[in-house]
Amino acid sequence: MTDIQISTEYITLGQFLQVADLIQTGGMAKWFLGEYEVFVNDEQDQRRGRKLRSGDKVEIPGIGAFRVTE
Repeated sequence: MTDIQISTEYITLGQFLQVADLIQTGGMAKWFLGEYEVFVNDEQDQRRGRKLRSGDKVEIPGIGAFRVTE
């Protein structure tokens, strides 16, 4: 599991994908979430505006697992 560190209270799922180097631009978030299954805390979620806070876990089958940390 890879830790992704944030310095704010939360980060959106779209921003998270950029910080984790899974997409190059914010505009690619909608496409990425349409192409891949993304699980946030073991629940599938495709909302790029979903707020992720420290301790949340993001899993993308075939790509990896990530944990949001402060």
